[in-house]
Amino acid sequence: MSVPTLTLNNGVEIPALGFGVYQTPPDETATAVRTALDVGYRHIDTAAAYLNERGVGDAIAQSGIDRSEVFLETKIWITDYGYDQTLHAFDKSAGKLGVEQIDLLILHQALPGEFELTIDAYRALEKLYSDGRVRAIGVSNFMPDHLSRLLEATSIVPAINQVEVHPYFQQRDVLATDTEHGVLSQAWSPIGGITFYRDGSAGSTLDDQVIGTIAAAHGKTAAQVMLRWHLQQGRQAIPKSVTPARIAENFDIFDFELTDAEIAEIDALDTGVRGGPEPEQITRENFGLDIPEA
Repeated sequence: MSVPTLTLNNGVEIPALGFGVYQTPPDETATAVRTALDVGYRHIDTAAAYLNERGVGDAIAQSGIDRSEVFLETKIWITDYGYDQTLHAFDKSAGKLGVEQIDLLILHQALPGEFELTIDAYRALEKLYSDGRVRAIGVSNFMPDHLSRLLEATSIVPAINQVEVHPYFQQRDVLATDTEHGVLSQAWSPIGGITFYRDGSAGSTLDDQVIGTIAAAHGKTAAQVMLRWHLQQGRQAIPKSVTPARIAENFDIFDFELTDAEIAEIDALDTGVRGGPEPEQITRENFGLDIPEA
């Protein structure tokens, strides 16, 4: 089946459900992406810092699917920020992916302490967009203040803000700011994985009783319910897996709907506890990573 699409603020359409390859080993990436494409996914999300762009490109090239049918997204890492550096980072990513044009290119993080580098990197994305080398540009892990500072200094409103969102960490202030500016919120870790409760103990949204009860009512799994929750609230979601059965399961979410009451129950699960790194604490010193040329 074809995946429903969402329209970005520049008119480009993106599948409502994508496939992510964060932490997927490079030697397993091509197989996982081929499986996802065979299942029906048509949006693949990778990043320079994942060090597996080549596997993504190989899978797309070997799939037999026309390049125009696959929406390809990747990210610039903070060590490649700066105008000229970011232009070169595009060349590195495009070379590994084996493409001339990238559908969506985004900044992986804000650099709050060196925001001028963030601005310069985004201006490079604007140049790539104006030259037609990318179809849309955006950001990731940008908090409302980061987005405000970016909008004041640049010309093109980001099409996407990819942020951590799942039932236990909903970032409603970020989502509201994105909506206010016409930026589509894109959820990474959309089903939570290993998450944390208010008391700091670790658990999994997959074992949540509320979500499990809703899943049983629909004959679905907890993961499927959470992905449906994202889509019905207008977010784009990017689940990841290397297990063929899970890859297929995460795609099988278009034949049921959650009720308003069920969505409200999931909304009430927010703990406010982040699983990923604090965006304000991102620095090149602490998170630096040299992205190889090839």
